[in-house]
Amino acid sequence: MEKKYFDTQMMEKALEEAQKAFEAGEVPVGAILLHQGKIIAQAHNQMESRKDPTAHAELLVIRHGAQALGDWRLLETTLYTTLEPCLMCAGALLLSRVGRIVYGAPDLRHGAHGSFLDAFSPKHPTHTPQIEGGVLQEESADLLRQFFKNQRMKHETVTGSPL
Repeated sequence: MEKKYFDTQMMEKALEEAQKAFEAGEVPVGAILLHQGKIIAQAHNQMESRKDPTAHAELLVIRHGAQALGDWRLLETTLYTTLEPCLMCAGALLLSRVGRIVYGAPDLRHGAHGSFLDAFSPKHPTHTPQIEGGVLQEESADLLRQFFKNQRMKHETVTGSPL
């Protein structure tokens, strides 16, 4: 029960990052990275502001976490993200050897933990992270739904037609 409570607390922090993305007009995904139970990096999507297709929240915390630890191997770390990682992020998570991944909402269009495809199967011979989905799933999904609803309304206002 203690682990579930801790996961919920950490996902709330990831949701705070996702809210920052929402307010900045970015797809609202937030992530935090813990090493031995302590937060070492946190970020939200910044693709629009950086004009960088790789500026996903997960990749940003991997970069910051590696700098904080002084090592590209992120052993004994846990990544919390509000959305199931995409294929690009899944690859980076595997290569950086993140030990555990916890996500909120599934991503039926791009999710790489089985919602769309599964980058984590078959198991890698040298590193397979523990993965758990569905932590604060509804809260994560609600923020995404609201963002895309707002985007559709903006588009309709500008163009006169729905997306």
